Amino acid sequence: MLTIGQFAQIGQVTHRMLRHWDTAGLLVPAHVDRASGYRSYDPSQLHRLHRIVALRQLGFGLAEISLMLEGAADLERLKDLLQARRSDVAAEYELATTRLADVQRRLDLIEQEHHMSRIELIDKPLPALRLAALTRTVQSQPEIATVIGGMFAQVEAALPEIPDSMAIAQYRPVEDGLEVTAGFEYAGPAVAGCDIVELGAQPAALCGVHLGSMDRIHESWQAVHQEILDRGSAPSGPCRELYVRSEPEDQSDWVTELQQPYARS
Repeated sequence: MLTIGQFAQIGQVTHRMLRHWDTAGLLVPAHVDRASGYRSYDPSQLHRLHRIVALRQLGFGLAEISLMLEGAADLERLKDLLQARRSDVAAEYELATTRLADVQRRLDLIEQEHHMSRIELIDKPLPALRLAALTRTVQSQPEIATVIGGMFAQVEAALPEIPDSMAIAQYRPVEDGLEVTAGFEYAGPAVAGCDIVELGAQPAALCGVHLGSMDRIHESWQAVHQEILDRGSAPSGPCRELYVRSEPEDQSDWVTELQQPYARS
């Protein structure tokens, strides 16, 4: 017989793990001293211990391991469990690969240009939004500044009360220019003077925060799109701007989040 210390040492697990697995019924000691409570294990139980450790390293939970060990799951169920775990591991691998590439790009930037990126970019999904909004088509990028403020003002005036949500704009390239949708998240009924617009959810978007005046926002957008290209990906769907703070009038203290959906390569 092996003491709990010997058994734990051979299996490279802790006493706490063995006690937990005993409580869960996964690995019950061959003998428990009634007086002292000391656990002892038969050497043949090392095979079961190794199987539990191996399945834990694959990421299975105790309930799933119990099914496998006791033969409660048929082969099709075992196959389904393994396929599901394979999908999880593949997603974890993809995420780790993306993070590794991001770390390397940052190192390259520091080594080549001796500075960090001017804008910090993160990945996140974008929610579906229901907006009270207006949509216009402009012929060029500079024209946006001449119309978008009036669009927001017109939507705000049409709503029955001052919106408590942040202003948001969506930009979609179209054949004759750039389609601009500007408005506020809104859950109420349709009102005269603006439209109800549904923005679809996006599973992946690269997002960055632009600080200050809008006359340099194109530089921040260039950084977003360059990062997407550096990842071997491509923009997918219209981009959004979330105006987190849009006061004072001189734009010196404005905070704008740039949101560009993209398709992972």
